[in-house]
Amino acid sequence: MQNYPKHYCGVFGIFGHPNAAELAYYGLYALQHRGQESAGLVTCHDGKFFKHHGMGLVSQVFNPKILHDLVGNMVIGHTRYSTTGTSNLRNAQPLTVDCMRGQIAVAHNGNLTNAAKLRDELESRGLVFQTTVDSEIIIMMLAQPSLGGVENSIVQTLRRIEGAYSLVIMTEKELIGARDPYGFRPLSIGRVDGAWVLSSETVAFDQIHAEFVRDVEPGEIVVINENGLISIPAFPEHTRRALCIFEYVYFARPDSVIDGHSVYEVRKEMGRQLAREHPVKADLIIPVPDSGVCAAMGYSEESGIPFEMAFIRNHYVGRSFLQPTQLIRDFDVRVKLNLIASLVKDKSVVIVDDSIVRGTTCKMRVKTLKEAGAREVHVVVSCPPHQHPCVYGIDFPDRSKLMAANHSVDEIRKYLNADSLHYLSQAGMVKATGKPAESFCMACYDGNYPVPYDPVLDKHIIERRRRQTQTLGEAVAKENEQIKLLQV
Repeated sequence: MQNYPKHYCGVFGIFGHPNAAELAYYGLYALQHRGQESAGLVTCHDGKFFKHHGMGLVSQVFNPKILHDLVGNMVIGHTRYSTTGTSNLRNAQPLTVDCMRGQIAVAHNGNLTNAAKLRDELESRGLVFQTTVDSEIIIMMLAQPSLGGVENSIVQTLRRIEGAYSLVIMTEKELIGARDPYGFRPLSIGRVDGAWVLSSETVAFDQIHAEFVRDVEPGEIVVINENGLISIPAFPEHTRRALCIFEYVYFARPDSVIDGHSVYEVRKEMGRQLAREHPVKADLIIPVPDSGVCAAMGYSEESGIPFEMAFIRNHYVGRSFLQPTQLIRDFDVRVKLNLIASLVKDKSVVIVDDSIVRGTTCKMRVKTLKEAGAREVHVVVSCPPHQHPCVYGIDFPDRSKLMAANHSVDEIRKYLNADSLHYLSQAGMVKATGKPAESFCMACYDGNYPVPYDPVLDKHIIERRRRQTQTLGEAVAKENEQIKLLQV
């Protein structure tokens, strides 16, 4: 939905399977929730790469003929939502390069906090970028024979980049997986028919009947080739962990297992904890499908208030092609979720959602319930208020657009026209995971960013690049004008 945080990306890879492309297709299908803007696959056969990518959903990008032509027993895949870079085909992944070291393909989930600085450095050395995504910085660095005067390797490259990244990399002979030392983004290892599999989430293993082996550890590189799998600790001295807790709250599919914990069970426990912290007298518990369902079940179980699926989701609605007027925005909200009005008439209801970012969608939900005759509408949210932007790959906007960063809880309640509004506490959210707070990145809630970043420096570099591009454009225009005069 347009006012919910958008997903980042999903990555997938297989080494050693005769039907690699077909299995990767189903793997990306399982990861579709992590990005709906573009999808792509790159296979390798006898040292030659075969690539196909396109805009849209996985089912729209691929067909049987395309998959048949993607030959090879090694593949990497990507499904994308743009966290950096615009949404167009040029920015679709996996990215590929043919260099002195051979062919390399990269698929990236995450966001680099020092991307502007590194890109500026590489451009000053004469490298020309074809995309606007920070993932191209990674592949450009991997392609360099030396880096900072030292013979380059994947370890050298990873030690230069900062921020969040889970990577699947393919060379002509190897499949490689890597996570940043903080472990912001998940990445898991599986086996199917003797082949090795890498995936952002374990749910993709279920789709292709692969067996989960283990997670790639934060700061670990796994290299898979004909000799099997070897592990390289790229950051052995690093101990701080910072898994994005929003994986449990919203992003991951409920049938995935993240860092050894069932997402489904964690979300239900968040709902139970929410009911303990904020008991509400009501007749019904109603979830916002699909992300609020698990927490609503937990709230219902803990409170004893009946659970009803009063909002029915239309699973066949894509993006509207109409202009985003207020009328169309209201229509989009209603067409995606339709209310069974008879369930809520004259009832006091609790609506359970996973988050409130800008608040406009939630406001429409409350309005719909009250128009249907609900006596009271209480809103409960299974995470704390979002007060800070994310710089690690989630589309949380700047603070000026975050409702909770600029308004009190009561002011938000009044804006929503709700009878009450309650958020899960940060301590309660962490408790529901069964893991210590030190395991997570919760910067979007508390502003404590594990990897420091300098937005002023990034802004300076980006502005300088813009001026350089403008100057170059003016020079080219002047040269073209001179050519026209000479022709006359």
